Amino acid sequence: MKKILTIVLAVVGILSIVFLAMIISAGDEAVKMGEAGGSVNSIMYIAYLILFLTLAFVVIFSLKNILTNSDTLKSTLRGVGIFVLLAVICYFGLATGVETPLKDGGVLSAGGSKLLGAGLYLFYFLIAIAGGSMLFYGIKKMIK
Repeated sequence: MKKILTIVLAVVGILSIVFLAMIISAGDEAVKMGEAGGSVNSIMYIAYLILFLTLAFVVIFSLKNILTNSDTLKSTLRGVGIFVLLAVICYFGLATGVETPLKDGGVLSAGGSKLLGAGLYLFYFLIAIAGGSMLFYGIKKMIK
């Protein structure tokens, strides 16, 4: 398995170098004018493929780890539950929805406005929680 992965990585690396050389040889003006579209598109497809494979492996192995370890599963479900609870509190308790005119002439609905407000409140709470936990554990570590 390791040999196959090494070979695949080598092939992707060589292809990336070839496409990069093609882009550089075309020059900045050709890329700006769209004349080097084939080489730019090729390297972008490789980048998308690598991104997709990386995300797939991360999700698969994370789920495998979570589902095989009961302590990790409990901890994950507790964290997700707290996050959902905080999101519900932000949406139903704090956010208000008001129809808002947009710059382009459209209108943001009251529901969209409420969802946006809830997202902002949730973001602020998560920042405060992260900052508070870093401060707490930093002070705790300094005391020891």
